[in-house]
Amino acid sequence: MKYGFIIDNRKCIGCHACTVACKSEHDVPLGVNRTWVKQVEKGEFPHTRRLFSVMRCNHCTDAPCVEICPVEALHYREDGIVDFDNERCIGCKACMQACPYDALYIDPETHTAAKCNYCAHRVDVGLEPACVNVCPEHAIISGDMEDPHSEISQLLSREQLTVRKPEKGTQPNVFYIEGDATSLNPGATETSDNYMWNSQSKGVGHFAKYAEKITGEADVIAMAKQLAGDSGQSTGKRQIEVIMENAKRVYDSPNKGVLWGWEVSAYIWTKAIAAGAFLLPFIALFLGAFAEVTESIQMISLGAAMLFLVITGILLVVDLDQPKRFLYVLFRPQWKSWLSKGSFAITGYGAFLALAIVGLFVELGIVGTIIYWIAAALAIITAVYTAFLFAQARGRDFWQSPMLSVHMLVHSIMAGAALFALVNLAVAGGENWESFVGTVMMIAISINLIVLLLEFATTHPTADAKKTAKMITKGKYKNAFWAGAILLGNAIPFFLALAHSLILSPLLLAAAGACVLIGIYITEDIWVKAPQQIALV
Repeated sequence: MKYGFIIDNRKCIGCHACTVACKSEHDVPLGVNRTWVKQVEKGEFPHTRRLFSVMRCNHCTDAPCVEICPVEALHYREDGIVDFDNERCIGCKACMQACPYDALYIDPETHTAAKCNYCAHRVDVGLEPACVNVCPEHAIISGDMEDPHSEISQLLSREQLTVRKPEKGTQPNVFYIEGDATSLNPGATETSDNYMWNSQSKGVGHFAKYAEKITGEADVIAMAKQLAGDSGQSTGKRQIEVIMENAKRVYDSPNKGVLWGWEVSAYIWTKAIAAGAFLLPFIALFLGAFAEVTESIQMISLGAAMLFLVITGILLVVDLDQPKRFLYVLFRPQWKSWLSKGSFAITGYGAFLALAIVGLFVELGIVGTIIYWIAAALAIITAVYTAFLFAQARGRDFWQSPMLSVHMLVHSIMAGAALFALVNLAVAGGENWESFVGTVMMIAISINLIVLLLEFATTHPTADAKKTAKMITKGKYKNAFWAGAILLGNAIPFFLALAHSLILSPLLLAAAGACVLIGIYITEDIWVKAPQQIALV
């Protein structure tokens, strides 16, 4: 048994009855929707067409929201329905980032994730979903796709069908008859805050956009010939195709905005410092870096790592819409989710930091060395696990970069060097320690610049990833990127650290450290927010 939907666009009249029925059935609050009808106008007057596309959860066979959910609030039923349990949801919003179809939302009343659940309570008693019952044109067909006698199974076998974003590999189970790419592809039309129902005072219609009226196909063909400088009929037809691709959205669901904001940017920043504060002295102690690590530096290393790790945990909890349930991540983990794995990595890292602190006062011998090596491994995992979490967020193409884990590891080393560059003003290190900090900083900055170069010089595989990269380097975030991330966060501190290597001025190194820390935060803030500006519907 496997349930799915077919949306028959030959019949849909855009009446929104499905949206209203869904809201009534599930008490869906205003401003959010489980089912809605996206409307796109295509072409130029008078040769236009309005396309209606019913949007909802696709009940994917390989659902990214289920994989990323850290507490198993989202789960598969035996009949293929992807359902949710709002009693378990912690409101982390990871599922919303993972869904390529923008089907989930945070309920403003329960502060938990919600979506279309195929009216599972109705299906269980032999009824069809509310949207199917109410549709006046029978444009929504539901049923068991594996039952050869069901209407949906027969339509699947004989109709030409399309799905949304097949390239995502989610195997969606919502199919469209005569689904138009202009409507189903989010990149084909621009989003707007000026949709139909909130612009009635301004009037509705195509007419104001066009300087002149063209009446009749013959006039369109004549205009096409004139533009092309060709009297051939085929050229005219090609031009008509171009004209008919002029499309705009006229109605859609409200934009959910940035789901992960400053809290996530800050937690990645504090996490980098927590990892780097331990890793930098560890490199000097165990990897033959020819720098003396004094007991004072070790104490500061472990204390700073623990402090910033605690702040990281606080920021993670603050970002939840159900913060009282944060322990569910540890007590009810879903082990495929990197949010769960990362939480255990952070907890384990904190535990071994505590043991290492004990080792400062109690001679542990070989056990102390083992503790340090395990803590170092957990520090690395803590630094980079967010890259794997972002990779599970399949809705955001820019986060799928294989360079992201390197990016985060390098940032942790930069952050550690920056921290000790500032500490060096108050606490002197051992022999060659200050030079070691400056050298590591320059090496890490150089690697970071190479990573950024590869990130933007390499061709991005999808249109959304390309659009995000352009937004960062040439669009909304260009000033923050070039002035904050590149100049302040990399170029200036590199030359300050280089100058320090020549004249050994602690003030120069401290200034470089301050610039690095500011630059890392700006970079992470851009990396978190920019991909969320891309429309998923």
